[in-house]
Amino acid sequence: MTSIDALLRDLDARLATADHELASRYPGDRGVRQPVHTVYVPADRFGAETVPAWGRQARAVLEEHGGGPGAFADLLGLPADLAEEVHERVRAKLGTEPVEDLRIDFEDGYGARSDEDEDAALTAAAAALARSLADGDAAPFHGIRFKSFEAPTRARGVRTLHQFVGEFAAAAGALGEGFVLTLPKVTSVDQVEAMVVACAAVEEAHGLAPGALRFEIQVETPQSVLGADGTVLVARMIHAADGRCTGLHYGTYDYSASCGIAAGYQSMEHPAADHAKAVMQVAAAGTGVFVSDGSTNVLPVGDRDAVHAGWRLHARLVRRSLERGFYQGWDLHPAQLPSRFAATYAFYREGLPSAAARLRAYLGGGDSGFLDEPATATALAGFVLRGVECGAVDDSEVERLVDADRDRLAGLARRRQG
Repeated sequence: MTSIDALLRDLDARLATADHELASRYPGDRGVRQPVHTVYVPADRFGAETVPAWGRQARAVLEEHGGGPGAFADLLGLPADLAEEVHERVRAKLGTEPVEDLRIDFEDGYGARSDEDEDAALTAAAAALARSLADGDAAPFHGIRFKSFEAPTRARGVRTLHQFVGEFAAAAGALGEGFVLTLPKVTSVDQVEAMVVACAAVEEAHGLAPGALRFEIQVETPQSVLGADGTVLVARMIHAADGRCTGLHYGTYDYSASCGIAAGYQSMEHPAADHAKAVMQVAAAGTGVFVSDGSTNVLPVGDRDAVHAGWRLHARLVRRSLERGFYQGWDLHPAQLPSRFAATYAFYREGLPSAAARLRAYLGGGDSGFLDEPATATALAGFVLRGVECGAVDDSEVERLVDADRDRLAGLARRRQG
């Protein structure tokens, strides 16, 4: 054995624990689609027709106030050469898949009700969600947000979690891959660990497979970002979730208010918001956990001027999030869907020619004017795949421009299979 061989064996032994922790804690992209938004609907307002109804309302607002492809693009500040394409795709999206991710809300959007009222609401909502799935009208991703594990609301939150999962699983026959839970107002790693225990207990109670329940963590308290000991608790929360955490969602207004920011200045683009989301982004990097921006409560409703002002603000904020690597946000009203999808589609279509040329050069050895490294090629492939998944880009376009199919791009994007 040479001295180099001996050295390598020594280093392998020294780094075995670190190698294992890196692989287990940072496994990379989960290989699944991330929705571009989450829509919150109060539980007592949710029905089997909610998703198509949102689509119809969004199209009606677009037709009434959009003014045609050119006017709509100009209003939102989109490139004129993309106006027809984006407008056509937005209209199609609103008719086929207006909501990508829907959360039936038993928390802030629903409020405090009697146990009898909430029990009745969850029973009706579970049946309606199962019916919408059977009818093909459900959002591809769906689930509930129940009340937090803080002491005053813990009992009600656990009761809703337990009963809804049982009733929905029974009505639908199975939870399905699109089902996700949202744990709000998290203030400690202990609450995440408690959620893991609760998920396992609910699975056992209802005969579900271990690990069937997954959840998002809402980052809407300063304690989620920085603990009393000065550590970044949100990073510890991800790893305390025992593989069940699928996302971190920023709560714009709860977080801002908790930081003492005056109501008129609470915004997705406030420096306090940017700091929290930057911490979330770094904490989630490499874990396979998605990060979502929050919402704007300035709605495009009222007369034409008010709708236009709401659309302009929303489109700008959506674009801002996308440019900063936050590919998901919250929408609170059907009238926000046109600006959500228009800004999102313009982002991907505007970037497609350059991304495709760089990927084609990287894969084929050509010259795109960029000397891209493997990590950048991974990001480029991820960008193109996101565009395809949300409907901004077609598979046929990708194959023509990149000379690679979706499977090859998924490999380049380092998406785990299965």
